[in-house]
Amino acid sequence: MIAKRHKDYQEKLDHYQQSHLLAFWDELDKKRRTQLLDDLDQVDFDRCQPLIDTFVRKRPVFKLPERLEPPVTFPATPGPEQYDRYQIAKEVGAAAIRAGKVAAFTVAGGQGTRLGYDGPKGAFDISPVRSACLFQLFAEQLRGTERRYGHRPRWYIMTSPANHEVTQEIFARNNYFGLADEDVIFFPQGQMPAFLPDGKIALAQKYRLALGPDGHGGSLRALATSGALDDMCERGIEHISYFQVDNPLVRAIDPLFIGLHIETESEMSSKAVTKADDLERVGNFCLADDKLTVIEYSDLPEKLAHEKNADGTRRFDAGSIAVHVLACSFVERLTAAGATVQLPWHRADKKLTVVDAAGNVQTPTEPNVVKLETFIFDAIPPAKNPLVLYTPRQEEFSPVKNAEGIDSAVTARRDLLLRAARWLESCGCEVPRNTDGLPDLPLEISPAFALDIDDLHERLVAPPELKPGQALVLT
Repeated sequence: MIAKRHKDYQEKLDHYQQSHLLAFWDELDKKRRTQLLDDLDQVDFDRCQPLIDTFVRKRPVFKLPERLEPPVTFPATPGPEQYDRYQIAKEVGAAAIRAGKVAAFTVAGGQGTRLGYDGPKGAFDISPVRSACLFQLFAEQLRGTERRYGHRPRWYIMTSPANHEVTQEIFARNNYFGLADEDVIFFPQGQMPAFLPDGKIALAQKYRLALGPDGHGGSLRALATSGALDDMCERGIEHISYFQVDNPLVRAIDPLFIGLHIETESEMSSKAVTKADDLERVGNFCLADDKLTVIEYSDLPEKLAHEKNADGTRRFDAGSIAVHVLACSFVERLTAAGATVQLPWHRADKKLTVVDAAGNVQTPTEPNVVKLETFIFDAIPPAKNPLVLYTPRQEEFSPVKNAEGIDSAVTARRDLLLRAARWLESCGCEVPRNTDGLPDLPLEISPAFALDIDDLHERLVAPPELKPGQALVLT
């Protein structure tokens, strides 16, 4: 079997001018030969070949659209003229949840390396009192959704080949965090090879290709190729609530957001926050030649980033938080064989330890490989009736990306603590605070207990008495 696979790949790699990938075959034992062949199985050479000339050997130049305007958005808090519409949308979204038409979809292929954690990022402990991990908080949201709406949404989790098995083991070890195992579906993300500047695929070791995730845009393709999309259709699921694993404040299932998506017949809806500053490292929602688009922070000219309206507010102020609702029918259309719309590829120059033609390990000090990715937000322009809903940053966005400083575990735990304090104060609790304005006691509200302020109002029989230093955990 190995001999036949080897021969088949010799012919294929010769055709694609990638025969160097088998250069060290004679040095490998059976196990490592199998690993090399398995890596080769993950490469779609037909897909990669045309990208080499356009994205690897050449550096594509980003072309700013001719007309760039701020987008039309739905506000976080409705004005008098929108109040009835928002109430109707909430009811429509709640009805869709109750009917089992909404699924949760988490992109969870990342590792916790940058956080100093050896394992899937979703297993990183984040809550301020219980030290519940990200996966647990999301599972508790789905349990809270079942309590409130009478139906538990099915949960699809996209892993990566690097963490697929260990993610499944973590869920099994924790009894699926209170969910039924049949309601949680795991599937791995697709891989793309890293390329050397001359277009050759890089080797990480003599028997391993330099492979990496194909970007969060690849999640749509993975939904289709894994069978997850077919599973959704068989179960009557019509809408996919998409979010990334690193945001503990995210609302996994939001009836208002889902309802607006349904009411406007949108194929892809997105949430935005007011940017923290002009140059915040988030994508910018814009109307690009009349099409709703996300322009990366690195591509938006600083002049536009600093531009102000007549009242002094920021003109381009809608920051993307990678939270979307997508119609299943839209994902089917994008991923169908022969689809006319393809997500564009983006080039990233990276540093990567590789094996050179002589078999020597090369550890670079400068970027030496090209990685290609697709981004989920590039599905917005071809979508019908895409919408943007603002949401308060302090309620729904505090990503865990860095070991320290901005967007770190410290800031996420702080924001979870502050949100719990606001919710309790809205229910009539007196929350002791220190001189920095932070709660002077450990606080945590499990999403299984309350999903939002309104839910907490309904759940609390009487406001609890809070004392400095005495922890309160509602589960």
